[in-house]
Amino acid sequence: MASKELMEKMNEAIAMELQVSIQYMWQHVTVPGINAESVGGIFKKIAIVEMKHAEAIAERLDYLGGAVTTKPTPIAVGKKVNDMLEIDKKAEEGAIKLYKEIVALAAKEGDVVTKKLFEDILTQEEDHHNQFSTLLET
Repeated sequence: MASKELMEKMNEAIAMELQVSIQYMWQHVTVPGINAESVGGIFKKIAIVEMKHAEAIAERLDYLGGAVTTKPTPIAVGKKVNDMLEIDKKAEEGAIKLYKEIVALAAKEGDVVTKKLFEDILTQEEDHHNQFSTLLET
């Protein structure tokens, strides 16, 4: 079985995934300006991916005997496109940091399934970070 620390970090990951799935979807709905359609589509696409991450992590946590959180971390939408992208870039940076910690902890505990799950999700989070960075031209 997984340690209490690993299960707590997995719940933190679920809360973050719930946050960004809602955050990105609301940004998709409310994004203003001439690039609203193209950037909004990116927000929507990533929001759906993030919800699938939340589901996969929750299923794994449940299997490990943990109680799954239903509360997202605080949601920030922003008003302008660049504000939204900056907020989202920072959210992805937080996820990347946390998921690297989870990968290391799962490896230490010999939990190869959780390790692989988070390695796979980490790859996608880095891609999201890259998309937001590219849109920001940073």
